[in-house]
Amino acid sequence: MASPTVKLNSGYEMPLVGFGLWKVENNTADTVYNAIKAGYRLLDGACDYGNEKECGEGVARAIKDGLVKREELFIVSKLWQTFHEGDKVEPITRRQLSDWGIGYFDLFLIHFPVALEYVDPSVRYPPSWSAPGEKPRWSKATTQETWTAMEGLVEKGLAKSIGVANFQSQLLFDVLRYAKITPASLQVEIHPYYQQRDLVKMAQNEGIFVTAYSSFGPTGFIECNMDEAKNAKPLMEHEVIKAIADKVGKTPAQVLLRWATQRGLAVIPKTYREPIMKQNLDCVGWDIPQEGMDEIAKLEMNLKFNKPTNYFEAENLYIFG
Repeated sequence: MASPTVKLNSGYEMPLVGFGLWKVENNTADTVYNAIKAGYRLLDGACDYGNEKECGEGVARAIKDGLVKREELFIVSKLWQTFHEGDKVEPITRRQLSDWGIGYFDLFLIHFPVALEYVDPSVRYPPSWSAPGEKPRWSKATTQETWTAMEGLVEKGLAKSIGVANFQSQLLFDVLRYAKITPASLQVEIHPYYQQRDLVKMAQNEGIFVTAYSSFGPTGFIECNMDEAKNAKPLMEHEVIKAIADKVGKTPAQVLLRWATQRGLAVIPKTYREPIMKQNLDCVGWDIPQEGMDEIAKLEMNLKFNKPTNYFEAENLYIFG
């Protein structure tokens, strides 16, 4: 089963359903290989995930075995916060491409709209939030400086499309003021507990395609020891989601993914289990009844899990507050 595609404002086709690579830490190359074998053509990675070299090994093996051609894949990666200075963007992008073993990214995103002090890859890579033994510190790089450097990646053929992640409306409008290349995609946390309807509407009105991550809500954040995640009811166990799943003959996970794709959003679920990989791809081509969509809309809690402040000791919170 292959995912349908959508056309980005850059003119390129992007699969609607992709495979997320955050926290893919065990047998990463095998997981990527199996995801491709299952039918995934979009792979969503990042420098910060610390597994790009292994992801590239999985891609190389899949190509060698004839499962896929490079041009049939849509590989996404992201610029980490410590590389926002204009002269740091291209070198780190080339480093990431080398790790993947490819010549270009299909989509390259600014990971977070917060510029941090540069960390030399020879000192720490992936760089985390700061150099070893140091506290996170601001960089003086502006979003405009970073976006201009991102546009240079397109001009040099290092990225076919560029976009942003974890931006809100105000920052999107700011980028649109000076962008020569409009962001092709916005990737943000979206699930029934955090639906971001206004942001989605704004991005769609500007022709920016939205990808939802963390479609299963708190599930991916419990292991990060976040109180919000531990205290929230798992969405796949929620009676509303389970009732819809029973009605349409799908799993709760498929319902959560279809809720997003039915809203016109791309999704990037992750699993190590091959049968579930194929199951997660089946989140298009059928619909949740409108009454089901209305019930899910009532689950909105404005409950966001991926907050950088959750990763820091209290003394560092002022940076991201």
